[in-house]
Amino acid sequence: MNGVDLSSEQLISALRLPAEASVGQRIPKKMLAENLTSRGTATSADRKLLQEQIEEVAWVAALKPSNAGIPAYQDEVRSYLELAVLNVRLRQGSQLDVKVARVSSSTARVAELVHRAIPYPVLMVLDDEAQLYLSMVHIRWAQKEADKTVLDGELIQSTFVRNGSGTAPTADAATLNAFMGALPINKQPRTDLLALYQGWMDTLCAWQAAAVTGRFECVSPQQATARRAALRRCHELDAQISSLRAAASKEKQMARQVAVNLEIKALMAERQQAANSL
Repeated sequence: MNGVDLSSEQLISALRLPAEASVGQRIPKKMLAENLTSRGTATSADRKLLQEQIEEVAWVAALKPSNAGIPAYQDEVRSYLELAVLNVRLRQGSQLDVKVARVSSSTARVAELVHRAIPYPVLMVLDDEAQLYLSMVHIRWAQKEADKTVLDGELIQSTFVRNGSGTAPTADAATLNAFMGALPINKQPRTDLLALYQGWMDTLCAWQAAAVTGRFECVSPQQATARRAALRRCHELDAQISSLRAAASKEKQMARQVAVNLEIKALMAERQQAANSL
């Protein structure tokens, strides 16, 4: 598989958002830092990271019942009155390890901090010119602080390595086209804004699964839940296997090398089983 020729504008355009939802405003980094400080969820290092890594944050669109024709969602846990779409331009000098197609922890942390700073569910595209990084996460009301939101569950994130940015495998044209073709808002659930957001999350998970299986396939909400668990397990096993391989390369005792290699073999078999369920 080769790198993809994709811009943040093309990725956002693929959502086919209604023109009425367009915002087109810049969000000052200072405002993000102030929001984090008021919520008590950021350290001085976090605020410094925002300043150093982010070049510009553009508020692209705000999807509401009035402009999207999709009802809001409210219960005792969360209130989705609006979905925000952001385009975050990172400073040049990629944080991506192009050899393994993995975003660095600092870039992932930047995405998390922006999610925490905004009291709406956010579909966020980050762009450092070497790669695109798509990030989503649910939010809910804080249990002990009225009118404050917290992140709810794991962040769903994936990368798109551009042509010429490295040797990392990403996706072929057919897989990318299938993913882009599944993104438009009119192809997502429209029961309410929560269902819409979850639909985009599930589409992103389908892209993540395609990196493992080689095929892009949208599934039912029930199957998507099982797929997320299988993807999580694949990533956990990948980390364990990588750690054991590093340990094996340094091991001098033959008996211990054999034992580690057997453990790696068992984990690889489990990883294959998890991948088969995708």
